[in-house]
Amino acid sequence: MTARQLFLPNHHPSDALLVAYGAGSLGEGLSLAVAVHLAHCPDCRATLAEVEALGGALLEDLPPAPLESLSLSATLDRLDREEAPGNPCKAMRMRPRCSRPAAPSPPAPSLPGPLRAYVPSLEDLSWQRLAPGVRRVELLPRTASGGAAQLLRIAPGTALPHHGHGGLELTVVLSGHFADELGRYGPGDLAEVDGDTNHQPIADSHRDCVCLIATDAPLRFTGLMGRLMQPFIGL
Repeated sequence: MTARQLFLPNHHPSDALLVAYGAGSLGEGLSLAVAVHLAHCPDCRATLAEVEALGGALLEDLPPAPLESLSLSATLDRLDREEAPGNPCKAMRMRPRCSRPAAPSPPAPSLPGPLRAYVPSLEDLSWQRLAPGVRRVELLPRTASGGAAQLLRIAPGTALPHHGHGGLELTVVLSGHFADELGRYGPGDLAEVDGDTNHQPIADSHRDCVCLIATDAPLRFTGLMGRLMQPFIGL
């Protein structure tokens, strides 16, 4: 086995997912999952750079759109109103909004850089028990548009309930391993599944599997136990 196989991911986002990420069209949870993978994967960072360069070239080739004569003055007037004391728009505009987390060079394996905006460290988290062998930390509660993200810690040999998907599900392994009907995943790997996939992940190594899971629609559990757990899982 080569050093590349030992230390770099073997499972990657699809080209379509990287294009959507580069265009900023993914929700916050899905974007976070892609960013965490990118922190581990120089190959995908290089691909993303090519996608962004191509997008920039396409924009340069577009003909300029004429501005309305009042566009500049109207924009300046709006900025003046938002800067007025007591205007809540000013505070909202100053608050960082990150629908696409940055993907820096890989930091320490225990805490990928994009996650630092959400959790202080993996060691200091208060894990909520969901079921025997399964604990979680909610990062992004489900939004009106369907997105959600959380960390799961799955004990060795523990299987999650068998389920399908109402949309896209991205899982990035932070430590340990899990396996399902599609393959085996280790640190940095990204598992990308959609509404056509039914599977049952199981932690299959000697240590806990800690992973980030992001979805843009609720899961569809097929068994009784999964359906009973659905209100508490948040995915």
